[in-house]
Amino acid sequence: MKRVWKHLIGSLILGGGLALSSIVPSAQAVEINITCGSGGPVTDFCLKTANEWADKTGHTVVQFTTPNSSSAQLGLFQQMFAAKSGDVDVVSIDVVWPGLLYKHFVDLREHFPEDFIKQFFPSIIQNNTAPDGRLVAIPRFTDAGLLYYRKDLLEKHGHQPPETWDDLKRIAEDILAKEGNTDLMGFVWQGKPYEGLTCDALEWIDSFGGGSIVEPDGTISVNNPNAVKALETAASWVGTITPESILNYQEEDARGAFQSGNAIFMRNWPYAWALGNQEGSLVKGKVGTQPLPKGTTEGSKNSGTLGGWNFAINKYSKHHKESADLIRYMTSAEVQLRQAIEVSLLPTIDAVYSEPEMIEKQPFLVSLQETFRNSVARPASITGKKYNRVSNKFWNAAYAVISGKETAQDALADLEKELTRIKGRKW
Repeated sequence: MKRVWKHLIGSLILGGGLALSSIVPSAQAVEINITCGSGGPVTDFCLKTANEWADKTGHTVVQFTTPNSSSAQLGLFQQMFAAKSGDVDVVSIDVVWPGLLYKHFVDLREHFPEDFIKQFFPSIIQNNTAPDGRLVAIPRFTDAGLLYYRKDLLEKHGHQPPETWDDLKRIAEDILAKEGNTDLMGFVWQGKPYEGLTCDALEWIDSFGGGSIVEPDGTISVNNPNAVKALETAASWVGTITPESILNYQEEDARGAFQSGNAIFMRNWPYAWALGNQEGSLVKGKVGTQPLPKGTTEGSKNSGTLGGWNFAINKYSKHHKESADLIRYMTSAEVQLRQAIEVSLLPTIDAVYSEPEMIEKQPFLVSLQETFRNSVARPASITGKKYNRVSNKFWNAAYAVISGKETAQDALADLEKELTRIKGRKW
């Protein structure tokens, strides 16, 4: 009883509403609790396909409610697994979590044949492989950060899409001045202190040639002049082309502003494309996309943080077989094709990109090869179980700069000391 009580109190603190598993009615029909995210069309599609599987098999699927931010979700899962809770069966996990949580997941090679596993991008399968060789997650979708822009506004005022971050600011300032619309914002992105800001800030730094926080050889590289310049550039947007309310924005906040016609530029994931062009969208037919801009220092390049979500099975669940069958259906090529067309999520099966319907209806997804070639991975594999602490320190440092509480130079110097302490003798 003490364990359950502690688990529930912790969940309330994190803001997650827990759904305790029901008693299984029979050996033939079971209830599977699944996490699909915290709202929006991606979650809706996940639940729709989970219920399709339930209709086909006679089982029941129940959504396990989680907090909104991925950081809070991770904290909730860590607490649950520490208590060996089986309240959730199928867990949707961020691409950076396998190194943190792998001990609590089932080896999926025991449930999926090798020919099924080989369908997926090898790099993601490798990412989802634990140090002990177990495959702990099947890829659900992959993505990378993109720049969205209002084609109509850029054309109206004689601008080409921006090549650099300085171009973006200049264009936004010009259009804002000429439009005279007090509701219009120049650039919206993810400024709240959470994992989303880690993704945005890593893109800024990498685009300026400032490295990837911690390099593949374990070197802490974040305290360098190019990284300083990147954060200074981002801080200059706040209060000029970006409202101060950005400091509380997550993905859906940015999408809501852009899709309502109140932003010129937006940084977001590929899922926002289909929504921006759906019936009823105020920006339907007016949206352009491209890789995020370059910095203005030596080594600058287009960049985008590699993202994506995967399905894992909680080893404390009582329904491993049924959970594996559900994952098999939800990550199938057929479902991934529908997922790409309906909610613009990038498939993790290479063959899906060659499907005629994919080419016809989502040519922009097929054309994202440049973005993936230039994408930057968060240093999750090298920092392992320490990644969450690394990311937390990084997003707080970035937030301190964009909110005007610290200079970029001081924040990154302090961050280097913190990461050195976290690393200790080794990652």
